[in-house]
Amino acid sequence: MNKFIKYIALSTVFSIGQSLFADNGPVRSGQAGFTQLLINGWGSSSGMGNSNSAGVSGVEAFYLNIAGLGHVQGSELGFSRTSLLGGTGININTFGFGQRVGGGALGVSVMSFSLGQIPITTVQQPDGGIGTYKPSISNINVGYAYNFTDQISAGINMKVISESTPDVRTSGVAFDAGLQFATQLLKNTNALKTKYLSDNPAAKRGSDIRFGVSIKNLGPDLRYSGDGLATKSNINGNSFTTTTSQRSDKTQLPSLINIGLAYDFRLDQKAGMYWHRLTAAMNFTNNSFSSNQTSFGLEYAYKEILMLRGGFDYEKGIFNYDTRRTAYTGVCMGATVQIPLAKKIKDKRENNNMLGVDYSYRATNPFTGTHTFGLRISLD
Repeated sequence: MNKFIKYIALSTVFSIGQSLFADNGPVRSGQAGFTQLLINGWGSSSGMGNSNSAGVSGVEAFYLNIAGLGHVQGSELGFSRTSLLGGTGININTFGFGQRVGGGALGVSVMSFSLGQIPITTVQQPDGGIGTYKPSISNINVGYAYNFTDQISAGINMKVISESTPDVRTSGVAFDAGLQFATQLLKNTNALKTKYLSDNPAAKRGSDIRFGVSIKNLGPDLRYSGDGLATKSNINGNSFTTTTSQRSDKTQLPSLINIGLAYDFRLDQKAGMYWHRLTAAMNFTNNSFSSNQTSFGLEYAYKEILMLRGGFDYEKGIFNYDTRRTAYTGVCMGATVQIPLAKKIKDKRENNNMLGVDYSYRATNPFTGTHTFGLRISLD
């Protein structure tokens, strides 16, 4: 275990150094494809501004840090619906399932985009009127996270990504990897006698500070193909028509590194109680093809039944419309209502059967913001 911890520490130092000194994202902005991989379709973590990569747990960990999947205690099922950039008519459906397996958890997640019907146009008919087509974009994830101890978990995720229109398509594979580490900063924390606790098992054993690092979207370059890249022409003035196939250039994936830190403030004055929790979280994202981001988030929880959260995603130039490189203005907020599904558990075990409803809002300019509604069911 000591060798493992040393390896993780060295890997983390290397990742942080590389992130701080290799800020080439703005220079390469717009040169990557598959930017849908940068969209968080989950309602809980997006409400904190993607700041909680250190503490995210369950099926939502597929986006921020796959290591958090290991916190699934039995079975977890999640679904969310996102109205992306209100007014565009773009919707995202995200589904996830996690199951406890041995010392970790195995899960599957699917993210599908609904872009609506787009008019078909040609050089001869630029105004359309000859029908419509419907693009297809989807990401399928299969991940596994293992808990080495109550405080250390690591995971890996393989995703199959695809984009297609009726005559042009591409598909490929990408990988994510992540680590979460939790420890106890305040030694007088008595979590074992408390009744209401965080979903993170490490928090249930007294840990109040968490660290996370994840690497996302690593994979080979992809290339588009299909009949849509073929053209008919008369080469060299010949009287007959020849179909010429054009090869597309390779497209790189938007790889990134997340480095996060979170701390739980336990607001109760009485010993042995944990009704009020305030979590402060921070995450630094080093993007390969866009500006780096620093995210800040706060989450208040009452008995882990009602949770209110907010966050801010900062990147260079975000406060000025002329210099901002994204439609998002940084402000995020959300809420969760989580209801126990059973009043009593046999053998005095903790009740992990929960039904949760999530909502998040991300401010944009232009458009009318991005709204996400989610539903989660956790069962022993």
